[in-house]
Amino acid sequence: MTPELREARAEDASAVVNLWQACGLTRPWNDPHADFGAALATPDACVLVLADGAGNLYGTVLTGYDGHRGWIYYLAVAPDRQAEGHGRRLVVAAEAWLAAHGAAKVQLMVRDGNPVGEYYASLGYEAQTVTVWGRWLDGDRAVSPSAAPR
Repeated sequence: MTPELREARAEDASAVVNLWQACGLTRPWNDPHADFGAALATPDACVLVLADGAGNLYGTVLTGYDGHRGWIYYLAVAPDRQAEGHGRRLVVAAEAWLAAHGAAKVQLMVRDGNPVGEYYASLGYEAQTVTVWGRWLDGDRAVSPSAAPR
């Protein structure tokens, strides 16, 4: 049976966040429930999910369009379902969603030390010649360089 690919619904929140956590995608300074809710609350973003015949979620991608570029976040496939082509299917679906919303380019960010660079290269992505700069706005996230978020 072909897995169901669809846009996430509010009732999927716990299953989606649990999958993100199982795949090591969450960080203490980002509330994944808030990220999920924000994606569902705007027409410029969505979360696509893959579900088996019983309705169990095993793949997700959050995608959004900022009016200039499309972005991919939270690409996750359950560890026991990886290497079956599900990640590629989710990326292709996210790219199609972005193109339909007017994006001419899609980008994603990968933290240093994350070994998925080769995976994205296999999908045709290239490292960009940009430097991402950031600043915490709440001022409460000062950390030593060895404990800095990645």
